[in-house]
Amino acid sequence: MGGFGSGGGGWNDKQQQNEDDSLYGGFSSTSVGTGGVATGYAPQSSIQRPPPSSNGVQWGGGWGAPGTQAGSMLKTMDARPMTSNRASGYQSRNPASQSGFDPLNQGHMHGQALPLQKRADNSPEEQCLEMEKKVNTLIEESAMAALQKDFPLALEKAIEAGKKERWLCKEREKLGLGDQINIDLTYSVHFNLAVQYHNSQCYTEAINTYTLIVRNKQYAQSGRLRVNMGNIYYEQKKYTYAINTYTLIVRNKQYAQSGRLRVNMGNIYYEQKKYTYAIKMYKTALDQVPPTGKDLRFKITRNIANAYVKMGQYQDALNHYEAIMKECPDMQTGFNLLLCYYVLRDKDKMKRQFLKLLQIRTASVADEEEEEEGEDTEKEVLVDDGLLSELRERRKQNAQFILTAGRLIAPVVESDWEKGFEFVVSSLKQSRVTELKQSNSRLASEMEMCWALQYLKHQKYNRAIECLKAFEKKDKELKARAACNLSYLYFLEGDIENGEVYANMSVDADKYNAKALVNKGNYLYVKHDYDKAKEFYLEALSVEADCVEAIYNLGLATKALHQYEESLRVFKRLQTMIESVEVIYQLANLYDAIGRHDMAVEWFKKAPTDPAILARLGTIYAKEDDESQAFHYHLEAYRYLPVNMEVINWLGAYFVKNEVYEKAMKYFERASQIQPHEVKWQLLVASCYRRIGAFPQAKKMYEDIHRKHPDNAECPRYLVHLCKEMGLNDEAVSYHKVLAKLEKRQGAQHIYSPGAPGTQGGYVDGQDGQPQ
Repeated sequence: MGGFGSGGGGWNDKQQQNEDDSLYGGFSSTSVGTGGVATGYAPQSSIQRPPPSSNGVQWGGGWGAPGTQAGSMLKTMDARPMTSNRASGYQSRNPASQSGFDPLNQGHMHGQALPLQKRADNSPEEQCLEMEKKVNTLIEESAMAALQKDFPLALEKAIEAGKKERWLCKEREKLGLGDQINIDLTYSVHFNLAVQYHNSQCYTEAINTYTLIVRNKQYAQSGRLRVNMGNIYYEQKKYTYAINTYTLIVRNKQYAQSGRLRVNMGNIYYEQKKYTYAIKMYKTALDQVPPTGKDLRFKITRNIANAYVKMGQYQDALNHYEAIMKECPDMQTGFNLLLCYYVLRDKDKMKRQFLKLLQIRTASVADEEEEEEGEDTEKEVLVDDGLLSELRERRKQNAQFILTAGRLIAPVVESDWEKGFEFVVSSLKQSRVTELKQSNSRLASEMEMCWALQYLKHQKYNRAIECLKAFEKKDKELKARAACNLSYLYFLEGDIENGEVYANMSVDADKYNAKALVNKGNYLYVKHDYDKAKEFYLEALSVEADCVEAIYNLGLATKALHQYEESLRVFKRLQTMIESVEVIYQLANLYDAIGRHDMAVEWFKKAPTDPAILARLGTIYAKEDDESQAFHYHLEAYRYLPVNMEVINWLGAYFVKNEVYEKAMKYFERASQIQPHEVKWQLLVASCYRRIGAFPQAKKMYEDIHRKHPDNAECPRYLVHLCKEMGLNDEAVSYHKVLAKLEKRQGAQHIYSPGAPGTQGGYVDGQDGQPQ
């Protein structure tokens, strides 16, 4: 076998490099030597080594074994196992000394990691994007605030979003990024701002903002926002503008469902009491609503029926209400239908319709089992359940409809009102819709309470007391209400003893019932225990701060305790709550009591048509010797109430004082008509005739008075004077004898003389017997 010669048989540098790059580069089947033959080698022990080859590679019998030349050669190469003489995952060397994966040669760095490099300043584009995110956040915050009814905060956020959005648009235009302007964001900002203006009742700003959106041609469907503009005009009661705005949308064929706006237009005509136009709009809208929209169709039909009711066309209204009740009965429509039957006085249909009201089952009335099951978990699971609140509100409205219907038809549904109430109460007790929890339903008990009050209206007090006493065996709430009514009833009758018993009962049953506390305070006030009465009035105000009765009675109690300043504060507080002549009178009376007549006059003048206050003003001016003002207010008081005897007395005296007897006679005659059995007014009329020189009329009137009242001594005395003046001495003597007998009979000790003054009716009869 030939071998490679020494001159050219060895590997060149390129061959050596290729062999070194290969894992198997140190292995060869031949040995290079001069004149020798390359033979195969037998495996050697770990002690013996084969002779070196000409290239300096030492061959060994154990390939890759530790301690061999090949093993030494492998140490200089990559540490990678080449055979499967070791189990996978195990290494012969210490793992701690073996370096891990470190392609960047950073293994020599130990200790704390290097700090993060700061991010470079944002580019203008990134700043614009950040600002856009802030604008979206402000819009969301504004919407959430509006949802929570915090309209001022919602408007503030909306305005801030608008400012930032305008800055964003200007910045992008400045940077030449006009193509990046977000039109949708601009629309959202303006729309939200308009909505928040509307919520805050800034109608002008809302209209202007909507107008900006509608006039922008970039928003294809922005014309629909004219609906909101029309709604704002409607709230402002600018009905003409609202109609015109809705008409623009209705006539636009692009909006397929715009015909429903005719309902809004019908509502506007309804508000304007143009019921014919309203019905026309409702019917047009009804024609455009598809049959699948049953709820909307029924609502529009109900509006049509309501318009007919306003026009007095009850039969047409009945037809529409009955059509709704056949398809989709609801409580409000049923109640309206019952009202129509009530107007037409159709008793049989009223009965049937009331029974149908009790049979209406809606989502708002839960079954008894569901309600009892929900009572246990309601407080634990659902603290603020909107659905449950809505169901309760609907149930409350339904109960109110039923109670109102019962109170309405009970007096007329039967020939006797008592039988009518009996029918209503029995119907309520038999109905399962009333949510029976005891032997009687709550609605039936409410109607029984109304029944008792109806007895009061017909002045059947004993029957009313019996009905109210029957509530003593019922639940605590009804018992407290009945006791409160009984205490008030006994108070009106003046039965203080029995009334106080029920007043105490009502307070014990419910210490937080302001009306019961007021009743208890009233009984203490009647007993002149003003201090304790004041305490109960204050306690009633702590329960119900706007209880008008408690505030008024508190003012009276403090006035009775001569705490005038506190009483003034109380009545002034009440004056800010209600407009009442009684309160004005009390304030003026208190100022008069503390001597501040100027303030009393100022408060009295706030009720210029009340005769008692006008008379009081006249009295105040009379004390101040202002005769003209006193006469003016007394005359005004007489004009509003011509039967006030004090005013008539004062006016008659005023004209007598000023010697205008003809006018004085008018008021004395009026007084004699009001009090025909009072002699003094007739005597004063006769005296006025005598003063003006009408002696025959005066003499005739005196004789008529003497004939009707023979026991009156004043009339013969005046006749004696008159007969002497007329020269009728014989008659004067006869009347003098009559006068003497009367004085003797009455035990009079004095002897009549013409110069002896006497008084009658508050006026002085002088020597001539004339009123001064």
